[in-house]
Amino acid sequence: MSRKVIIPNIVTLANLLLGIVSLVYTMDGQYPIAATAILLAMILDGMDGRIARKLDVTSNFGKELDSLCDLVSFGVAPALLVYSSSLQNMGHIGLIIAVNFALCGAIRLARFNVLNITTHFIGIPITMAGSLMAVSILLSNKLPLVFFPILTILLSYLMVSNLKVPKY
Repeated sequence: MSRKVIIPNIVTLANLLLGIVSLVYTMDGQYPIAATAILLAMILDGMDGRIARKLDVTSNFGKELDSLCDLVSFGVAPALLVYSSSLQNMGHIGLIIAVNFALCGAIRLARFNVLNITTHFIGIPITMAGSLMAVSILLSNKLPLVFFPILTILLSYLMVSNLKVPKY
């Protein structure tokens, strides 16, 4: 095995690192930094696959590693962030909405891995959903509180929907 196969996997693991950083900053109540970490993870998520293809080192291992890292960075981290910053006041309902986001993200990633469709996505990618959640948190002082449960439910549904989203 070539050593260059390690390069895209390091980028993928850096995505996971930023997801964990987001979780830590969320627990510390530093929501803008947590949201920014998710957005930085999005940039790395866009790079790892391109690097693997350019180096001609794509693999099933890399694909699975990417999905596991994406679940943390774009599923769990945004779910905890939106819960802590906006949904916590709703009690159990807010918790259910946030957990549902992460669960739908996991389903979305599993479905993506087994379908192997190359022309489009089925449902919006978890990276898009998690990043939109992070942007909304960065804009939270300009948005009404009712926006967050609605957005979280909508993005959860769109991840597991049959909506065809073009691949770019």
